[in-house]
Amino acid sequence: MRGERRALAAISIAALIAGQVALGCASSGDMNSVRDEARDAKRTAEEANRKADAAAADAAAARAAAERAAQDAREANEKADRIFQRSLHK
Repeated sequence: MRGERRALAAISIAALIAGQVALGCASSGDMNSVRDEARDAKRTAEEANRKADAAAADAAAARAAAERAAQDAREANEKADRIFQRSLHK
């Protein structure tokens, strides 16, 4: 997923440059504008990558906590079953 975002950013940058070239000779001001836009796009993509990584880490932590809670619930249920079974034998 991370590589896909980088590839998308690279394609976007290439498309911006190709668009300028296709329209004819671009002035240095135009090229500077394209470079600035490309830098902004790259910065945005990198920020999105950081946020996605943080979200994945949060999801992994939540899953681990849920698995621990499920295990605790199973153990409590087994204990309650044993107590109930003992009460039937008395």
